[in-house]
Amino acid sequence: MDVVKMSNGRSSKYECLLFDMDDTLYPRSCGINVACRKKIEEYMLKYLHMDESEVPQMCLDLYMEHGTTMAGLKALGYEFDNEEFHAYVHGALPYDSLNPDPVLRNLLLSLPQRKIIFTNADKAHAAQVLERLDLEDCFEGVICFETLNNNNNNNPSLERKCNGGNGIILCKPSIEAIQAAIKIADTHPNKTIFFDDSVRNIESGKAAGLHTVIVGSWELVPGADHALGSIHNIKEALPELWEGEEDENDQPEQAMQAPVVETMVLV
Repeated sequence: MDVVKMSNGRSSKYECLLFDMDDTLYPRSCGINVACRKKIEEYMLKYLHMDESEVPQMCLDLYMEHGTTMAGLKALGYEFDNEEFHAYVHGALPYDSLNPDPVLRNLLLSLPQRKIIFTNADKAHAAQVLERLDLEDCFEGVICFETLNNNNNNNPSLERKCNGGNGIILCKPSIEAIQAAIKIADTHPNKTIFFDDSVRNIESGKAAGLHTVIVGSWELVPGADHALGSIHNIKEALPELWEGEEDENDQPEQAMQAPVVETMVLV
């Protein structure tokens, strides 16, 4: 999908909305997160031949230190195929726990700003989740594992840290990953709001200059400008996103945007 910015003559405080996906667009209670961690632990046992007694804590420690367990394993020197890892970890997740969300769909479609997914997951998982939620045509594109970890970012310093670069994987919460996402989205951080359920990601987003919203808690955390108990509360908490939309003759003035088509991975 072509990138088309607001161009209807109105000035807007915000022009782009970056949304994390897992545990942000749907609640943690759906169980995807727990199931994903179990599959990662299984992979570590089956294919990396690690000590069973050490795997659960190591999985958590690597996640906390590197942003994802996968990134931590690569940093330690473990060699494995990225696509095979993702296929194993996401291949048997309880996607049936995710259902179409017409309320969120209507909220997203009513927003005049550009909307982009920004996830550490791979494109196949992102496609599954968005399809299950019936949100695949609500976003301009997806910034995901493949987006950040390829050599097409036209940034040599990022390329050295991406796929094949000394085993380093670029992912949230690193500020470099967030800066790369801002560049790929072709947006200005001061005109962009970042929604995420992770406190670490929110802190890094704020450090990168983004406006930030913690999702899944009503309590502000370090780096957060706003807090949402649920993504469904976005209109109550951030009514300014819709400011100026209801104008003459009570007709909503929609921002110019590309036709609604399937979300694509941004590169």
